[in-house]
Amino acid sequence: MTPTVLAIACLLTVTLCYIALCTASPFGDCRRCSGWGFAMKTDRKGRLKRGKDCRRCHSTGKRIRVGRHLYNVAARLHRDGTR
Repeated sequence: MTPTVLAIACLLTVTLCYIALCTASPFGDCRRCSGWGFAMKTDRKGRLKRGKDCRRCHSTGKRIRVGRHLYNVAARLHRDGTR
């Protein structure tokens, strides 16, 4: 096999795996708070304690994946265009 065919096959495999991931689990952990829903702070003794709520995920700890967001936009556009 030529290197281009191999690269296309690898890219297609990665894309199909990401589509399956977005279908099975449309939400991932928030990157800012690592899925906790709040920031971690330390007190003066160095012990961890709960900080402020995460503003990015609104304290849910989850975010929608990029692929699922694109699918939702395309589905909404199609639905609104065929009414």
